Amino acid sequence: MNLPLSWLNDYMDIDVTPKEYSDKMTMSGSKVEGYESLGDSVTNVVTGKVLTCVDHPDSDHLKITTVDAGTGETLQIVCGAPNCKAGIIVPVALVGAVLPGGKIKKGKMRGVESCGMLCSHDELGITKEMLGYEPEYGILILPDDTPIGKDIRDLFGMNETVVEFEITSNRPDCFSIIGLARESASTFGKKFTIPEVKFTETDGSINDAISVEVLDKDKCKRYCARMVKNVKIGPSPSWMQQRLTACGVRPINNIVDITNYVLLEYGQPMHAFDLRDLADGKIIVRRADDGEVIKTLDGQDRKLTADDLVIADGKRAVAVAGVMGGFNSEVKDDTTTVIFESATFDAASVRLTAQRIGLRTEASSRYEKGLDYNNTVPAVERACQLVEMLGCGENVGGMIDVMGNVTDMASLPFRPDKINAFLGTDIPTDDMVKIFDALEIKTDLENMTVTPPSFRPDLAGEADIAEEVARFYGYDKIPTTLLSGEATCGRKNDRQKMQDAVGESLNAQGMNEIYTYTFVSPSIFDKLNIPADSDLRNTVKITNPLGEDTSVMRTTTIASMMDILARNYNYRNPAAKLYEIGKVFIPTGGELPDEPYKITLGMYGNKCDFYDIKGIVQTLLDDLKIEKAKYAAVTDNPTFHPGRCAKVTAGGKTLGVFGEIHPAVRRKYGIDTPVYAGELDFESVFVNINTNIKFTELPKFPAVTRDIAVLVDKTVPVADIEEIIAQSSKNLESIKLFDVYEGDRIPEDKKSVAYSVVYRASDRSLTGEEVQKSFDKAVRSLEHRLGAQLR
Repeated sequence: MNLPLSWLNDYMDIDVTPKEYSDKMTMSGSKVEGYESLGDSVTNVVTGKVLTCVDHPDSDHLKITTVDAGTGETLQIVCGAPNCKAGIIVPVALVGAVLPGGKIKKGKMRGVESCGMLCSHDELGITKEMLGYEPEYGILILPDDTPIGKDIRDLFGMNETVVEFEITSNRPDCFSIIGLARESASTFGKKFTIPEVKFTETDGSINDAISVEVLDKDKCKRYCARMVKNVKIGPSPSWMQQRLTACGVRPINNIVDITNYVLLEYGQPMHAFDLRDLADGKIIVRRADDGEVIKTLDGQDRKLTADDLVIADGKRAVAVAGVMGGFNSEVKDDTTTVIFESATFDAASVRLTAQRIGLRTEASSRYEKGLDYNNTVPAVERACQLVEMLGCGENVGGMIDVMGNVTDMASLPFRPDKINAFLGTDIPTDDMVKIFDALEIKTDLENMTVTPPSFRPDLAGEADIAEEVARFYGYDKIPTTLLSGEATCGRKNDRQKMQDAVGESLNAQGMNEIYTYTFVSPSIFDKLNIPADSDLRNTVKITNPLGEDTSVMRTTTIASMMDILARNYNYRNPAAKLYEIGKVFIPTGGELPDEPYKITLGMYGNKCDFYDIKGIVQTLLDDLKIEKAKYAAVTDNPTFHPGRCAKVTAGGKTLGVFGEIHPAVRRKYGIDTPVYAGELDFESVFVNINTNIKFTELPKFPAVTRDIAVLVDKTVPVADIEEIIAQSSKNLESIKLFDVYEGDRIPEDKKSVAYSVVYRASDRSLTGEEVQKSFDKAVRSLEHRLGAQLR
């Protein structure tokens, strides 16, 4: 936000240097980006009249002129501009003048003395916006009624100093000259006054010409309209153009400039409609129809949805509410009657509409921060006053004012002792009240409450009120104190500790950690062979994605792992062993999804196989002290090879799945070698961690080892055999598989499985009979439950 200091003086007296002003405003919480004195690069340039103009005797393009620059003597200046002629008034840089291009000195040109320079607009740093028209090539020719000897900086408002502020989104009131003036007055302890707005109304009433209907009072908080007739379209006066230009706004014509002037001064966006373009004499504030198209003032067609708010007449939309007016109702050179619109729209609605149609304007940037509905009437009345001041129309009597659904600012507790304790100060209550009065915050000392004004939506709690006191009391006056209170030591929670433990275990196994994006493409489900009716396809969709490839939140991390493995494979890395601890996003039907963590594994190369990734999972679970984990074959997971996939369970919960990626899946990722991956549920793993670790003495009594080999069907998992043997004796210490054999002298549908079984008691030496009894029980159970045959 640019603030011309001369404009600031309309509301308060400011008598400090730009640097002092900037420093003190920064100290009171208004961030100043910098300041610029527009005329510093141009000095000693005045207006002058060319008295005579003759050709240079020794040049085919130079001319010798005599100029009256109001100095009391006639100056001889040599000029090369093609449009130089006698009788015109031009900018004259006197000897010693400073221009953006350098200093002007007395000299000779082709033997003829030249005492100065006649200047073009470019040489002075004057833009066509400052002029209000496109100047011709050559020196700048000024209007014939321009006084002689006038400083060019005064003529074009170049003596202005402009301070640039960075306005935070929570202070929409400061997106205006009046808002910054209020802050400035409070900072410097000056009186702040908004001049009274007065204007004359003609006979008649706006209600005879137009009606206003607001159909969506949640999105339109307030709508005000006034009418001006006998409009005379033309350029606005130089003082208005100079102020607009200093604020970075291009002057257009008097009516449009008035709306922009009020926008800057009051922070209230306005729009002017040509009355003859409003069908049926109606203004209707409604939601757009799905697919409705409107051509905006920039000449672009904008396609709207039912979530967008428009200003319509009796037949069509004529403006996108809070964003930009329509091309079909703009003010034209022959406009004779205009309707001034001053309204307040819902901030979120304007923001979403501007974002959806890709159009951000000065109006939308203010609306989306939340404007004060009480500012609409003063703003439109100021516009009417400017119409009368500029003599560009007559204000028709009456105003249409339609109120939407609004809420008043809530009162807040005022506890001076708490504010002082919070700030570490000893500020008297009276001083706090004075600060509140300057900021137009109402104080009720009887009930000890304060009520913020409607233009301060950021004041929502006691801490906000305390901040106002601190800002204007002076941050530099608050004494420096050491922190007090009990210190607390930061520590990781149990789940964070588990993440560290998972990382340590996997790193120790030679795996490298990766991080991947959580937003993915919907096409990943097809690449992973996931069925169309799978719950994994129910995703959280991103409202404003960067593109189709990042339009949904992932429900599985396997696709992200496959992307990284494929990238490494395409970079010709011979092998990769990777892991990630990351989130997936599961819709719940509520406002927010569940965000569980997954432990994802992935590897290829170095002749790895199914048992390598199973060993990694087993080692991880052992390191995490998860007991009695069970593994079972999985044949119906379409992402994995049907014969090389398993799930792991513990404590009645499925911890996850792992195995070889289906060849069809890996080929979709461009990988021509076997790939092994796994996905474990972090929370299921966490709840199965055994935290009750007990010390066990070394055994005092000897162990008895028996080997057992049985013939079973090929389809029988060895885990089932181990479980039956383990249940046969309470003295069983360990079971170790040492052989699986298929082939000679073994039926084709059978396999031989051999174990080494260790028995040991903690309180005595086992007898041969006890061991044999347990062994025989195991054999009988295997025969009965699995049809096993002892070899």
